[in-house]
Amino acid sequence: MPSAFPEHALRELGRTEGSPDTLALLVRDQHTRRLLLLRALLDAVEAADERICPSALRARLRADWALLEAADEVAAASVVGGLRRSPARDRLLYPLVGPWVHGSLGVLTSATRAWSEGSWTEAGNRARALARHFAYFSALAAVATARAGMSFSTRLTARDGVLTLPSLGALRTAAPGAASVEAVFGERRVTLRQAAAVDVVVRWGDGVGGMSDAGAWRSAYALPGLVPGAAAVPLDDLDPCRVMSDGRRCQEVSEVVELNERDQERWRRSWSGAASLLWFGGGHRVAEVVSLVRCLVPLRTPRENPDGTSSGTLREAFGAVLSSAPVTPVTLAATLVHEVQHAKLAALSEMTALHRAGPEERYFAPWRPDPRPFDGVLQGVYSHTALADFFQRWALVSQAPEQRESAWYQHARYREQVRASLPTIMQSTDLTSVGRLLVDQLTATCDRMDETPPPPYERRCAEASVRAARELWRERHAYAID
Repeated sequence: MPSAFPEHALRELGRTEGSPDTLALLVRDQHTRRLLLLRALLDAVEAADERICPSALRARLRADWALLEAADEVAAASVVGGLRRSPARDRLLYPLVGPWVHGSLGVLTSATRAWSEGSWTEAGNRARALARHFAYFSALAAVATARAGMSFSTRLTARDGVLTLPSLGALRTAAPGAASVEAVFGERRVTLRQAAAVDVVVRWGDGVGGMSDAGAWRSAYALPGLVPGAAAVPLDDLDPCRVMSDGRRCQEVSEVVELNERDQERWRRSWSGAASLLWFGGGHRVAEVVSLVRCLVPLRTPRENPDGTSSGTLREAFGAVLSSAPVTPVTLAATLVHEVQHAKLAALSEMTALHRAGPEERYFAPWRPDPRPFDGVLQGVYSHTALADFFQRWALVSQAPEQRESAWYQHARYREQVRASLPTIMQSTDLTSVGRLLVDQLTATCDRMDETPPPPYERRCAEASVRAARELWRERHAYAID
């Protein structure tokens, strides 16, 4: 077993659980990767051709980074999970900064490649896109520095007529496009000045959101801590980096959306209800959400299924869960359980190889109509095992007959889906020794669940559903199921 990941921690994750130390190990590794990636971006900018990254743009990035370094030194810091924490570092480690870093590196790399290949128009377009990327970083650095208690002034650039100040809110600028805004930061306040417009004054406290009477200002919004003492969780519908820089989003999810007050209240009610429901699945479900979920990104409700939920995670945005407005607290609780498992397994797979399988899409998975790659099946088996466990625990403790019946139905559905797909994983010769131990623990968890089977009717319904999915899959795809 590689020393980089302790065997006891792997066994915990294999049970779809995770002690505080194990979850902290995943978080610490992801945060270290983020800081290294930022360092790689700074180095790439310094090495970039002047025609791709002009000296003025390079100088601005240096200045913004110097602001962050000063804020990191001035503000009170603490050590959490083995990493130094401060307002500046917290901003850099915010989940949605991940897509910005990846996107900036991608734009810089593609611009350099286009120039070397003689595609000067494309290189010029990419160079202008890089300037837009760095405008976001300037706003991020300014807010982080101001939250550290420093007073200063700087000039920021809006994007498509909107200037976003991460964790505070967004200003709709008087001028369209890349409008210039002077920002004067003082003690927990910022004055935003534009040409031919009234100054906008925004004040803030320790939490998320900045308050202003100006109609052009929209405050950031956060949900209360999931449990007493837990940090508030931003419901982030403003950050321009909540999708990838090229417009990509998590596959198979709907587009991001901005919320009105009624939408926010709907989220708040579901979030409040989900907290108590998560306890039914065991204290570890609450603990992993509190430890790993640092923001929620609202998505548009699927047009083809208004009563359904669209959700996902981005590997580049560890700690963010993307989801459409939950129909009920149960829906949100299940979504959180589901997506947190994807985040855990993705983080683990970056620390140690779980398998050597390629990306070929050839495997049956009853939760999807299309063939899946091996890694997709592994991800699905892992998250569905956690859901089966969550609903079984709920069914066993629920005193309400309707809730108990619904929980058994959901348990049976997820457990049968895992039963249909787990052999694909178990029998694979592509698993590494680490992956084999993980899958052995998953198998043991499923065996433990089978000691208390669901009622016969729920089990028959689940078996029929998977059988129908398999038959339809066979009809649509010519090659055999592995």
